[in-house]
Amino acid sequence: MPVRRVDDDERRSRLAVRQGLAVESRFGDEVAATRGMTVLHATEPASVHLALWARVAGLSFGAVEEALYGSRTLVKQTAMRQTLFVFPLDLLPAAWGSASARVARTLGPRLATDLVASGVTHDGASWLERVGDAVVELLETREVSGAELRELVPEVDVKVDRGAGKWAAATPVAPQLLWLLNAQGRVLRASNGGHWRLSKPRWRATSAWLPTVPEPQSEREGYAELVRRWLRTFGPGTEADLRWWLGGTLTAVRAALLDVEAVPVSMDGTDRPGWLLPEDVEPVARPAEWVALLPTLDPTVMGWHGRDFYLGPHRAMTFDSAGNAGTTAWWDGRIVGTWVQDQTGAVRVHLLEEVPARVRQALDSHAEQLTAWLDGVIVNGVYASAAMQEARAAHEG
Repeated sequence: MPVRRVDDDERRSRLAVRQGLAVESRFGDEVAATRGMTVLHATEPASVHLALWARVAGLSFGAVEEALYGSRTLVKQTAMRQTLFVFPLDLLPAAWGSASARVARTLGPRLATDLVASGVTHDGASWLERVGDAVVELLETREVSGAELRELVPEVDVKVDRGAGKWAAATPVAPQLLWLLNAQGRVLRASNGGHWRLSKPRWRATSAWLPTVPEPQSEREGYAELVRRWLRTFGPGTEADLRWWLGGTLTAVRAALLDVEAVPVSMDGTDRPGWLLPEDVEPVARPAEWVALLPTLDPTVMGWHGRDFYLGPHRAMTFDSAGNAGTTAWWDGRIVGTWVQDQTGAVRVHLLEEVPARVRQALDSHAEQLTAWLDGVIVNGVYASAAMQEARAAHEG
């Protein structure tokens, strides 16, 4: 039976406090913030820097770059839902044994089948093993881009056929092989070959990139650790929230909840129980009023499958048809708008509902701070929500 009720007001307070969005709850540095969020979405590279800016006072670009490419205390890794994330180094073993391994079990057989169907080889699995070993051996000695890899290991410079009819396409194998090897924990994205807002990864063998390479946890241990971290960051949440976020099975979710001794609570808007860690069942006090400007695919916006408690009526304006979130403007735990940059690089807030004058002023002040931090850099991401498109049309007009 649920031990108590956690209403939407408390869920919004937990969101603010646990995720470093309330002013008094900001994290001390980029590593603490990443650990506090469990992971950061990294599909759009600029989102990593912008998500950290929203949660760490006085953050510098150099500090983020140092953590990613210097000390390597933050690492990019393919994991849940076949998505690229930034992990704190200590969480990698959990992902390698669970969510990343699940991705590899999907990607490997599919690519092996495509290699045979496309006439590249008669034995896709053996080809992947042999060529994958050659790639890892090379990356143990040097860091290379995808283009350099195709020159140095010509065998990867092939394509496989995907789709049919007007959807048919010849797809390069090299990026897929690197994605697979990363899911297997054998190679990692090393330095970035371009500006911080662009994704131009250079690759290195895991054994050469990390100062020490920990052993992957077992699948069950890995899922339990991911669920433990998620509950600390996002709890309470339902089994459906966890299953979606993990990209895993309901069986794995239930086993993990059992392993971490999660405690059921009731929540608004659902007859399904939410779950909290046993040491985290006490009520969380409401923090002081706060605002935030979060980037596309921010981990807060993408943290749950059930999103009504912070989205309200703005789901269609915030998410595209594939479920990717655009930029968001927040007030006290709810999304109230979006933000874009104009042609000068200035950040402009676009509201989706009326807010008090003091809140509008606070959001505009936040926009000025973000404009100054970006210092003329314009972030043009792949994902643009309906709200962002509306905002750009308004400011361009």
